[in-house]
Amino acid sequence: PNLLERSLCARRRSSPTAREGGTMIRSIAALLVGLLISASCLAQQKSLKEQILGSWSFVSALNVRPDGSKSNSWDPGATGSLIYLPNGRFSFMIMRSDIPKFEREKATPEQHKAAVQGLIAYHGTYTVDEKAKTIVHRVQGSSFAAFNGTEQKRIVTSITADELKYTNPVTSFGGKVDSVWKRAK
Repeated sequence: PNLLERSLCARRRSSPTAREGGTMIRSIAALLVGLLISASCLAQQKSLKEQILGSWSFVSALNVRPDGSKSNSWDPGATGSLIYLPNGRFSFMIMRSDIPKFEREKATPEQHKAAVQGLIAYHGTYTVDEKAKTIVHRVQGSSFAAFNGTEQKRIVTSITADELKYTNPVTSFGGKVDSVWKRAK
């Protein structure tokens, strides 16, 4: 291009209209990139059922009584497992670390009582309500026979890749329990 053409092109690039148009194009491009990233994130979100699948290790369970008092019925060394399978089956167990060791045929009544009171285990099927963020355990068999044939509702209060927190809103002692589990490694 000759000197006159270069001068005219330079004036057009530096005119307010040209600068506003460039800013608008950059703004539209930034908006489109943002929308694409948002759409990608939404597509990657997993359902609650997909997030709970697998094995979880017991961390804690805080009992909240109707009067507001709080207690932990499990000792600090308690262990447990919660397993959700893709086919809708689950298994749950928590046990105290201080259950006495004894030979089955030689145990005292006190040892049997401590063993029974020191654990809870049950299994069955489960369903997930995505909107309500609840898990319902349908108990087929339990170490606490009163659970057999019941539905146990759990309200998920928080879930990440490594931690599951839920509340049992109605417990056998009349209060609620806030439980924490970590992803089993």
